[in-house]
Amino acid sequence: MTPENRNSAIAAAVLLAVFGLGAFYLPTVMLAVGNFSTAVAGVIAVLFVAAFFMVFWLRGRSQRKRGG
Repeated sequence: MTPENRNSAIAAAVLLAVFGLGAFYLPTVMLAVGNFSTAVAGVIAVLFVAAFFMVFWLRGRSQRKRGG
């Protein structure tokens, strides 16, 4: 395994863990925030999903700049 492949695998594992834990706790957070404001709870869910896709968009931009 080359160092670049190893770094990519580590990054993928970290992203999977972060977003996996985030998705696991998202309903609890939304219910807690929903007691105060349903609109804010909805915004939190939208931001979570947007952040998931934003990571891949930023990675694609980075890869294009490096030419890989």
